[in-house]
Amino acid sequence: MKSVSIVYYSGRGHAEKLAEAANKGASSVDGINANLIKINEADIVNGHYKNDETIKMLDESDAIIFGTPTYMGGIAAPFKAFADASVGSWFQAKWKDKLAAGFTISGLPSGDKFSTLQYQQTFAMQHGMIWISLGEKEAQENGVNRLGSWAGAMAQASNDSPDKTPGTEDKLTAELLGERVAKLVLRFN
Repeated sequence: MKSVSIVYYSGRGHAEKLAEAANKGASSVDGINANLIKINEADIVNGHYKNDETIKMLDESDAIIFGTPTYMGGIAAPFKAFADASVGSWFQAKWKDKLAAGFTISGLPSGDKFSTLQYQQTFAMQHGMIWISLGEKEAQENGVNRLGSWAGAMAQASNDSPDKTPGTEDKLTAELLGERVAKLVLRFN
């Protein structure tokens, strides 16, 4: 069985809702085992992320979907600590030719989310991964890709409870991203 891992950091719970949606989408594809992996702040000591089990699981995955909120125009610090800790996998080219995709969320419609997706894309390419776009037309009637992103799934949280936002449309967008990545894993493998 092929595997898709969704590795994410969520500060207030909003990004976690998107991760769960991406996991739902990936899990809906027959022949795919989806792994939902939360980056825990407890695994960061003196700014360094350390969780060998997580890194091993990602090393063994066929695809990785990255997720983080956008804070101050970029990725959240715990996600950066995780990314830096992947250097061992980078040295050994363990993620080379894996499929990759990403999602992010911030409080405003733009919120400079594209900067976060660009970071994720660059990070994936440094590992030799193949970046998968969202693949959805913008502003669909059902609300899919309502923010008009092609680089990955973007969502908005109005700084309220994660039970309220991200909304149904943004979660569906993340779900479709997870499904797309899972289908492409089967197609390319």
